[in-house]
Amino acid sequence: MLDFNLSDRDKQILHAVVSMYIQTGEPVGSRAVWKRYKLPMSPATIRNIMADLEEMGFFYQPHTSAGRVPTELGLRFYIDALLKKRPLPPQNKVKIKRDLKEVQSKYDIDKILQKSSHLLSLYSHQAGIVIAPKFSRIILKQIEFVRLNKHLVLAIIVGSTGIVYHRLIPNVSQISQDDLNKFANYLNANFCGLTLGEVKARLIEEMKKDKAEFDAIWEKIVHLGKSILKPEKENVYIEGTVNILNYPEFSDVERMKALLKAFEEKGIIARLLERTMEEARVQVFVGGEITAEGLNGCSVVASPYTQGDTVLGSVAVIGPMRMNYAEIIPLVEYTAQVLSEILAKTE
Repeated sequence: MLDFNLSDRDKQILHAVVSMYIQTGEPVGSRAVWKRYKLPMSPATIRNIMADLEEMGFFYQPHTSAGRVPTELGLRFYIDALLKKRPLPPQNKVKIKRDLKEVQSKYDIDKILQKSSHLLSLYSHQAGIVIAPKFSRIILKQIEFVRLNKHLVLAIIVGSTGIVYHRLIPNVSQISQDDLNKFANYLNANFCGLTLGEVKARLIEEMKKDKAEFDAIWEKIVHLGKSILKPEKENVYIEGTVNILNYPEFSDVERMKALLKAFEEKGIIARLLERTMEEARVQVFVGGEITAEGLNGCSVVASPYTQGDTVLGSVAVIGPMRMNYAEIIPLVEYTAQVLSEILAKTE
């Protein structure tokens, strides 16, 4: 937490200015603060305190006759030291849990994560983001292979939660369906309960054994198993990008293009949210703290979701720096909590 020697009155004015700016998006004047909060001090006193806070770097003035606007420093101090979170409305909690449990019944991880990003967007009025679990962290319960055509095989992987993952494997032309079934039986008999990353490591060890132990087909099959676990592009679910574009902060055409490019090139978002998976708590990044191309002027509220003690991915809301942190932080926390509960349950 930032450490500044601010008086109670300083904090009171800082809280008031940031709260009003979040609500209106307009520079805040001393008289407006006095009228809104009925503070036991004159507008002149409030103006002097605002001037002091500006000198300390918490506010800036767009031009001489304007009110004050919070800087990134001012927003950071507000979030860390002054913010009082508002509990998520009970009806919203009920709907989030109900909607996710309805999707859970289909055991389709894509639909669960897509619905999560939709709900984040719906209740935040910003962009809702969910990073899918890294494939290597999925715990194997069962696997099947289905040949779709001469060159293409579909791997159907059931995780320990009962959720189904699909992976298309191209350029597989010399392995029969019968051999695919034998390989699936081998994996199910020997590797269930391991993460797919551990399965890959074991298969690599198998390949290091005396090549005489492998006939040509078996060697191809083991290579097939390794190919399932090749690194893939991050799967990122994004809903509600248009919500952000409704804010005047993003009315500039070039800024809008940069933001849309960041959302389109999902790797930028994925790399950003990977930072949030290092700590098992909600985190807030403001403005320049994000260090991701195209997202300048934005804030991110993110929280990891887990399966037991294992962090699988991250949920987040991205919006302008003046987003309503008091409401969005509890929303992100609760969505991550429900998603973790769903992924913790086995059949």
